[in-house]
Amino acid sequence: MMAERAFRFGRARHLVGIAGLPPVARGTVGVIVLNTGLMHRVGPFRLHVDLTRRLNALGYPTLRFDLSTMGDSGASAEAGSREEQIRADVRDAAALLAGHAGCTRFVLVGLCRGAQSAHIACSEAGVAGAVFLDGYIYRTFGFKLRHYLPRLLSPARWHGFLARKLRQAVEPEEVTFGSVYPPREQVRGELVDMLARGLRLCFVYSGGIGEQLNHPRQFRECYGRGVADHPALHMDLLDGTDHTYTLLCDRERLFGHVEGWLLERFPPTG
Repeated sequence: MMAERAFRFGRARHLVGIAGLPPVARGTVGVIVLNTGLMHRVGPFRLHVDLTRRLNALGYPTLRFDLSTMGDSGASAEAGSREEQIRADVRDAAALLAGHAGCTRFVLVGLCRGAQSAHIACSEAGVAGAVFLDGYIYRTFGFKLRHYLPRLLSPARWHGFLARKLRQAVEPEEVTFGSVYPPREQVRGELVDMLARGLRLCFVYSGGIGEQLNHPRQFRECYGRGVADHPALHMDLLDGTDHTYTLLCDRERLFGHVEGWLLERFPPTG
């Protein structure tokens, strides 16, 4: 049975996290859950708490922690880019699970910005896989056809479009800023490299990103068959769910997919 413990750890003892640990270290794969954006380590609506406890019940040691300068974690006082800080934080997290649970391999899990952080940290030694929840995906020609063609053929859509334009002319809408994606070819190249190094990757997309992804085959359109059809990569689109899996039924769907993938690719030992 796993027990949760709070830790202050890291190269400057600046990181704070909650680990689910077995009574005796037994060397199974450890699961490290990263912040969603600037959100505290519990995740949206305690998503990370629920997920790590479910994984603990299956026999996986886990750590949900705050990256440097987020949540309860401070700064390490080291110079370096944000990418370098993320990699160093993940090394510290892996060292904690290695010391307390005997883990030698690790799976990273992240939602949205957390998926982007996991993507960055997949270059670290010991990282054997990752679960990207609403990770990088790019609009393709197929996306645009599926998105715009029904609207062009719908009088109601044209009426709504013209009404919005009239409202904006009188009272312009506020512009919101999301994260800036790196070039698609860069991300594709990094995925190719991860797969060549033997990493196992799971992409799960919610129905809440319909403005970015609107069909399962868009993943293949985006990254090509060499990535999408690779035997070490798995992709799911959970239609009807929201971005943060607020509803319990949606959360169960997500957990079922993540648990099934982990049990198949990284069965716990002991």
